[in-house]
Amino acid sequence: MAEKVIMPKQGLQITEGTITKWLVAEGEKVIEGEPLFEMETDKLTIEIMSPASGTLLKILREEGEVVPVIETIAIIGVPGEDISELIDAEHDEDGVKQDIDKIPENKTNDPLDRGTSEDKEVERPGRIFITLRAKKLAERAELDISGISGTGPNGLIIERDVKEFLNNADKRKYTPVAKKMANEYGVDLPDTDAEFKGRIYKEHVQRAIAISHDDKAPGRGSEIVPITRMRKVISERMMQSLHGMAQANHRIKVDVSEILKMREKLKADGVEVSINSILVKAVSKALLEFPIMNSSLIDEGILIKNYVNMGVAVAVPDGLIVPVIKDADLLSLVEINDTLKELIDKARTGAIEPDDCSGGTFTITNLGMFDIDEFTAIINPPESGILAVGKIDKTPVAVGEKIELRPIMVLSLTYDHRIIVGAPAAQFLQRVKGIISNPYLML
Repeated sequence: MAEKVIMPKQGLQITEGTITKWLVAEGEKVIEGEPLFEMETDKLTIEIMSPASGTLLKILREEGEVVPVIETIAIIGVPGEDISELIDAEHDEDGVKQDIDKIPENKTNDPLDRGTSEDKEVERPGRIFITLRAKKLAERAELDISGISGTGPNGLIIERDVKEFLNNADKRKYTPVAKKMANEYGVDLPDTDAEFKGRIYKEHVQRAIAISHDDKAPGRGSEIVPITRMRKVISERMMQSLHGMAQANHRIKVDVSEILKMREKLKADGVEVSINSILVKAVSKALLEFPIMNSSLIDEGILIKNYVNMGVAVAVPDGLIVPVIKDADLLSLVEINDTLKELIDKARTGAIEPDDCSGGTFTITNLGMFDIDEFTAIINPPESGILAVGKIDKTPVAVGEKIELRPIMVLSLTYDHRIIVGAPAAQFLQRVKGIISNPYLML
């Protein structure tokens, strides 16, 4: 019997995912538990295993499509098996409504009407109701759905309504987004450049902009690189962070001579730990002493967390992942090092799970390995602080009456000034410095 393949729900807050690559082609055999496709969520890209063995009879959602969780994306079965009912059932899901708290009463109790285009249009005061397929089609066409009349029950906009709107849209030569972009860049596109219903979309304008730039620089072309879902989400969250928080910054120089000596002693005993692991341990200890730094602002007030889930930023090809060391304050230095190493390996090999990146209470980001002296990091919401770590650099410092070269690291603390005022933030940073200067305090 044929079996549906659904878009899996990877975490409580994940509502949709992007199919980045099918690892098996239609008609090929699949084995239960082996990789079937790759999906990208807000935070990461992961391989999804096949739920059954058999043949991949039909792919219903193509690469690049954004699909809501638990929606069917493919069908696995036996070659020659009739799967028409399953496919028809998926098409019938055009009646699924999106973003509806309460469905208006349908007085006739009839199923979703799929009749002719002569159906009566219903006025929809206030909120707009639209089916999933209609919404996707409208988004691809860059349409403002408020201008579309719905012929479904109680004014519900269905796919046919969007198609008819597009069929009658020849006089609207530019989509709103394309028109705005064309005006901003001074691009003039003939109607024949459009590939769909004589309309011009933002992609056409983007190509024209690239061609215009190429003309100005003969022999040196340019290209428009599509924004990945991860990059888009990072962009949105960083803007949300900057616009939604009063971010302030303190910096402090730290002599790391003692932690370097401690690393050497541990190494001599056969134990290797990274600088980041030591920082996680030191910051975790300081957070317990300054709980306001380990908080979030919620509607009811300030949420103080009496545990430390430490996020550590990891660079990956498509952007940035922040795996989280759960209960870092309860772990030994060696346990932190082992956990961090495992999470970094998973992040860089694409094996990381959504749960590995959730629940963080504070974040550390280190660019010292890239020869960066110091930098300001942006807070990862809903956290209230992030510590940016620069490189270790031998610097002349006054030691008593002498000048000595000491390994110095700059720590930069960004904090949410809505929750934390300057003095406690400075004291916290000073405490981190004190622990690093005397690392045996953390053991």
